[in-house]
Amino acid sequence: MSDPCLTFNNLTLGYDRHAAVHHLEGVVDKGSLTAIYGANGSGKSTLLKGIVGLIKPMAGDCKRSPGTRIAYLPQLSEIDRAFPARVVDIVSLGLWPRLGLLGRQTAEDRKAVADALVAVGLAGFEKRPLDTLSGGQMQRALFARVLVQNADLILLDEPFNAIDARTVRDLLVIISRWHAEGRTVMAVLHDLELVRLHFPETLLLARAPVAWGQTKDVLTPANLEYSRHFDEAWHDDAPWCEGDDAHHGSIHGHEHGHGHGHDHHDGHAHRDSKHGSASAKAPQTEDA
Repeated sequence: MSDPCLTFNNLTLGYDRHAAVHHLEGVVDKGSLTAIYGANGSGKSTLLKGIVGLIKPMAGDCKRSPGTRIAYLPQLSEIDRAFPARVVDIVSLGLWPRLGLLGRQTAEDRKAVADALVAVGLAGFEKRPLDTLSGGQMQRALFARVLVQNADLILLDEPFNAIDARTVRDLLVIISRWHAEGRTVMAVLHDLELVRLHFPETLLLARAPVAWGQTKDVLTPANLEYSRHFDEAWHDDAPWCEGDDAHHGSIHGHEHGHGHGHDHHDGHAHRDSKHGSASAKAPQTEDA
């Protein structure tokens, strides 16, 4: 039996009635390490924002396991580096879920911030203004903030984008540590080789889920080629999709890999109940 951290029930997300993620079904197990992979515009960042609650579902829902503490690291491009703050200030924001805006930091809190800075290689950077940091240094500071949050579920949106190779290696060590500690980690990534080497599970998105399961079974040439064509079919327009009558092409499944039987309809990837992998059959195409 699985121990779910997240459960997606026909989850559809989007903006202004234009769906960006269609009919996602499945379970993210506690302690899993999952890459979310797909082309630009395939719904990866939208999915993370839906999990966090920054956007509301158009249909279905995403349920978290009760008591799950969540940490969300957005893309670097969404961070205002001109804001007059120091490294210690941005890292200390990780204390807010526990202390609130006006809570007073204890000696233990200050030690947690200092330890996090050491862990990401930024000891001595406490008073550095954010606008003096390189991209890699800024990402290290944001990882330190996540460390301070001590979350059960960690969501990372393009954590390795536009940073140096050494920082990528150092941050991968931190992600591996989170995984070893039993935390649940989901990361939006665009580097196929990095996914294959470091992430045991992958959700392949092309606005609809194409495949989800063990990375070696998901990132096959056939699935990657299919996801590219399926994604291109949505690029010009992504209309609101009314349940299973939407014109998506069909991805049919059998049984859910965590013991929940479903009859999957259009846009549903499935987990193979024997192998824990997900696969997608070639669609019966209709007009998009």
